[in-house]
Amino acid sequence: MENGYIALSVCINAVLLFIGFYAINNKYNTRYQRRNKQLFLLCALLLWQVYILIIGKSGVLQNYSLPPRVLLLCILPAFLFTGIFLYTQRHKFWITSIPPHWLILYQVFRVVIETLFVYSVAKGILPKLVSIQGYNFDMVFALTAPIVAYLLYANKNIATRIVIVWNYAGLAVIASIIFLFVSSIYFPHIYGSKTALMPKEFGLYPYPLVPSFLMPSAVFMHILSLMQLHRKQGS
Repeated sequence: MENGYIALSVCINAVLLFIGFYAINNKYNTRYQRRNKQLFLLCALLLWQVYILIIGKSGVLQNYSLPPRVLLLCILPAFLFTGIFLYTQRHKFWITSIPPHWLILYQVFRVVIETLFVYSVAKGILPKLVSIQGYNFDMVFALTAPIVAYLLYANKNIATRIVIVWNYAGLAVIASIIFLFVSSIYFPHIYGSKTALMPKEFGLYPYPLVPSFLMPSAVFMHILSLMQLHRKQGS
């Protein structure tokens, strides 16, 4: 099962590289510029994976005392990058050069994550409440991605507003999942427990891939899609 999280992360990195290379090839005219930017993207993704591996193997994320280490070391850096990068790039051409339905189809990978969560619950790595067996309905949302992507691909004008709402709904679903994870650790009394419900094994690699890479990548694509759709509405 641990290999499932690693395999999914490898696949997601490959997809991000494919989309990134596509955008770079559409933005830059010279081969030298394209190669430099592609190399930078590749190195950035590799370095982040190495960072996750190091902190995931160190055991520092198994400490659930305050301040929350997962939030400070995993989620916050990824969200800061998303906010700063997309804000500085908001007027760039490459944002609209990516086929809009690609960004929607990307979210299908969340079905795989939620499936891995079910197996993790069975193994005692996760509490049931953070999976589809509890209060996490992300799998249901992700299953709508192919339908929404098709609507956008087939009739962009009609589907644009629907897809914008869908993206905001996806961000809301992710926010609810973050709440489930945080509350299972720091507010277990909500669920009738006096001690943290999240097993400390979840702080060991490869499980930190979820809060530090997989989940933030879904947020990144939602926001990128919203930026793209709002720009096309305004044009």
